[in-house]
Amino acid sequence: MTSSDSNGRQASAVLVRFDGNRLVLGPDDGREISVDMERVSWLRWLREADASARANWALEPGGYAVYWPDLDDGVEVRHLLAGSLVA
Repeated sequence: MTSSDSNGRQASAVLVRFDGNRLVLGPDDGREISVDMERVSWLRWLREADASARANWALEPGGYAVYWPDLDDGVEVRHLLAGSLVA
């Protein structure tokens, strides 16, 4: 998977939701990325957050990242799309 299209445009998030311990992200290119947070060590902060903190998210301008204000942390879309799930 790549994080940009053939014109070099970065994919932007348009959907964020949780399914149990899975972070599900929908980029604007129609794909749906589902990440098992149990298997990604650098998402521990999000995995351990309560439901209300997880539900309070915002897209950064342009949709390049998802930010959780209650947790003061976020995830860049390109990292999830590129498969950079190990830190």
